[in-house]
Parts: sequence; structure tokens; C-alpha cells
Amino acid sequence: MYQPNVFDTARLKERAVQLAGQIQRNQAGDLSDDHLKPLRLQNGLYIQRHAPMLRIAVAYGMLNSDQLRKLADVARRYDRGYGHLTTRQNMQLNWISLEDAPRALADLAEVGIHGIQSSGNCLRNITSDALAGIAPDETLDPRPYAELLRQWSTFHPELCFLPRKFKVALTGTPEDRALVQVHDMAFEVVDASPQAVFRVRVGGGLGRTPILGPVLRERLDWQDLLTYTHAVMRVYNELGRRDNLTKARIKILVRAVGIDVFRDMVEAEWEQLRHGVHRLTQDELDRVRNAFVEPDWSRGVHHPDLVTAFPAGESTSWRRWLARNRLPHRHEGYAAVLVPLKDTTRPPGDITSDEMEALAAIADRFSQGFLRVSHTQDFVLPAVAESDLPALYEALRAINLHHAVGGLIGSMVACPGGDFCALANARSIPVAEDIAKRFESMDAQESIGPLDLRISGCMNSCGHHHVGHIGILGVDKDGAAFYQVLLGGHTGHGAPAALGSIIGRAFAENEIADAVEEIIATYLELRQPGESFREAVARLGKDAFARAAETVRKSSSRRSEPEAALAAGTAS
Repeated sequence: MYQPNVFDTARLKERAVQLAGQIQRNQAGDLSDDHLKPLRLQNGLYIQRHAPMLRIAVAYGMLNSDQLRKLADVARRYDRGYGHLTTRQNMQLNWISLEDAPRALADLAEVGIHGIQSSGNCLRNITSDALAGIAPDETLDPRPYAELLRQWSTFHPELCFLPRKFKVALTGTPEDRALVQVHDMAFEVVDASPQAVFRVRVGGGLGRTPILGPVLRERLDWQDLLTYTHAVMRVYNELGRRDNLTKARIKILVRAVGIDVFRDMVEAEWEQLRHGVHRLTQDELDRVRNAFVEPDWSRGVHHPDLVTAFPAGESTSWRRWLARNRLPHRHEGYAAVLVPLKDTTRPPGDITSDEMEALAAIADRFSQGFLRVSHTQDFVLPAVAESDLPALYEALRAINLHHAVGGLIGSMVACPGGDFCALANARSIPVAEDIAKRFESMDAQESIGPLDLRISGCMNSCGHHHVGHIGILGVDKDGAAFYQVLLGGHTGHGAPAALGSIIGRAFAENEIADAVEEIIATYLELRQPGESFREAVARLGKDAFARAAETVRKSSSRRSEPEAALAAGTAS
């Protein structure tokens, strides 16, 4: 991972001092709330439903144990002793004060992390595959190119006040584990020999108008990464809507003018930029690559018979963990290990300061101090020797981070929802907790098989509900929270990405978990041998599942009649 230098640290500390001064002037009445807003957002500081929230960028998902310890310390000293991982490889602190935010950022600067590009109408934290650099199917490691984009864009004056937020992702594998098709702009490696070549997508996104990003350019040489991005941003900055927040994203502009016209405008702009000072050179790429520190891959030891590593009486949970949480690795004798932040004791993605410190120690012991943050609100240990997997499992079990839910319904994704977010129409966390308790049994989860469930508390889709096999969207109806169900979504992991569509009417908060249960029961009843949930939905059609979910509403209505009669009798 990239190692920040003295220059990087000094700039981050300066930024924290600037924010402290801006907040002081605001509290003294010399800087209005409206003028403070874009300044605090440039540092990841929001005002949420109950308190300020600090969003901390984890650049393309890379983290080390010292940084995780610092996050634990900051969460304990300035917040309530926990953090929340988001679906864009960030961590959020939900209860920090305005005064403490600059102090927290100054502390985080010591280890090279910050809140810049995590919010506001700028080029946001650049994301990538959590297995970048270690995936067996990788054509090219995209991280040095992501770092080049990050360094170029962080303080770029043209990218600080865009019409709307702008999200960028890079991937180096044929299989999309970076959700590239739902980003404003994305780069996919299509060739690595003799040099890196990217396919460029633009205009993807979820939210109110979900769109899978079309291809803008089939082949872009790596030297043109910055200049071509700059050309896209200039066209967007000039033509993007600023009079209507819901129509300000670049996907709306691309759809309005058409991808061919947009491509022509970008190419014309690029002609003015492509041979300028921002065209990348080999020296510049080497500079960034040389600033990366990687694990010592010579230390891996292959274990010939991991399955029988535990006695028969203790082997079931171990085998499940090995099958679900051990991820493929390109280096012989090594494994990547998923550490899910998913169980019935926590909202999806939450981790306490104590757990962060314990996980940092585990990373030092078993992964040479390296960690990753995934789009599914989990951690990954990227450099575990196969021979250490039994001991790692025991260490994770000791801190209750060993749950073998990878790829199953227990690994559901959910945004913070109405419990924290001022934009949310409905609560996500109680719905996630209710569903998790109903399917807590690992036997039940494994009988269902692969199932990606995602929950968003509003149309902004921070829970990525559009691309879940089952998506749940919180909506407001006359001041009450209701939940729409979507089926047919897919992230592109193992098959082409797809957007789910709404089935039937929205469900009340006390109905939504029952509706999910009925949908899954219908799948279990009607599936063919070996057929996954996603395949069954495609074969049977969504109406079959919509009818099953509708029985919940009818049952709820029947249950409510005696309750109403009882209430009427009591009142009389």
C-alpha cells in the first residue's frame, strides 16, 4: 500500500488547522453556516440527524494496522467508541462534535488518513477491488493508477465545486468486484502488455435514477489517465445542471445529450489537454510504485490439509469459515481472509474501538500489518499464510469476528438510515437486525445459498439496494416509513451487472421482514436442484415472488381486525 511521506503529512495537518479556524470563525459569528458548509464538506464533516458526522476516506480500500489503531483511538476519544464502514470504502464517526473534528483529523494526519474527498461536490474517494494486487484473475494491479488519480485530484481547483459529487472506481480484473458500472466514471484494465490500457465508462450510478454506465472509450493508454479524466470533468463542470439537485449528476447529462454526443465533446476537450503537463510519464508511475510497501510474499507456507485441522467435534464451524471467508490468492501459500462485520449483535459495518485494536493486533500477527476495506462493509486480511489459518480462525473467534457468512444472507449490506442520516426516509438498522435474527442459523443460511440482500433508507442508495438480489428501499408515505422490495439486481460478481426492479406496493415497517421471509420461502419451495436465488427469479419471474410477499400484507390485515375490535371494545 502507498506510504505517505513528510509532504503528505504536512498538507493534511495544515488542512486540519484550516478547518479548526473556519469552525472558530463560524462559532464567533464571522462565518455563516452556509459559507462553512462547503468548507467542512471538503473535509468530510457533515451535519446529520442527531450530531455531526465525520467521514474518513480509506483510499481504494487500503489500510494498515497503525492506521486502524489510530481510527480506534480517534473513535474512542472524540466519538462513542465505534466506527461504521460504508459501501464506498470509508469509515464514519456518527457522534463527533464540530470542535473535535479538526482535532480528530490532526491525529489521523499522523498516519496519513483524512476526510478529504469523502463528501461534497468533488471527485470523491477513489475506490477499487478489495483484492487488488492479490487476485488470481487480475490482469494488472490498479492501485498505483488509483494513487496517481488521487494525488492529482485531491486539491485540484477545478474539481472542488462540481455540479454534484463524482465517484470514480478502478479495477484490474475481468470480473467486476469494484462496482465499476455504478460509478460516475470508471476504468477497467483491458490490456497489460506491453503497457496498461483501460476501458473507460461514464454516467453510471444508483440513487433516484439508477443507470449502468456505458462505455465512453474502449481503449485509453495509462499515460492519458489524468488528461482524459480532466477532459470529462471539464465537460461536466461546464454543462452539468446546477439549478436542480436531482438532475445534477453526470449520468443525467450523459443521458440528456446521448453517449455519442458526450463522447465527441470529451474528445474535443481532450485534444487541448492530452499533450499537456498532466500526461503521465514512466518516471511518475515509478515514483508512485516505489512508494508502495507490500507484504513479503516469500513467507507463505502451504498447508496440505486445512479441512481436518480441527477435531471432528469442532470442525463444522471451521469448515464453513474456510469455505466462506477464505478468498483466492495469487501468491502460493497465501490466502486472503474476509472478516465480516455482520452478526445479530451489530448494525452491518459497525466495529468498536476495542475490536479495531484487537483486529490491528491480529493483522500484525497474521497479515504483516496489512488490511483492506470492502464494498460490503467488511475487512479483508490480504496476506495470511495458509499454515496460519487455523490459528487466525481461533483469534477471530475470540473476538467474535469469525462468522462464516461471506456471500450469504447474513452478510447483508445496510446504510445507517434514519437512525443517523438526515436524508433518510426510513430506518435501515432495525430492518437489518430483524432479518438477521430470522436467518441467524448457519444451517438456514447455507440451505438458502448465495443471496445478496441490500438495504437503503432513502433513494440515495447508500446501501446499493438496486444491485442486491433482494433490495429494500425505505420510502416516506405521509410521514410514515414504508419499504419497497426490489428483485433481480446483481453487482456483476460472476455475471453481468443488473439493476433490480420494484415488485408490488411498499410494506410497512412491521411487514418488511415477513415479506423477505415469504420471498425466500417461495424460492426454497420452487427452486430446481442447484438453482441459485438469482437464477430462480430469472426463471420464475418476479410476479411469483411478489404474490408470495403480498400474502404478508393480507395476513397482517387479518391480524389487525381482532386488534381493532379489541381496541374498540376497550374504548367503549
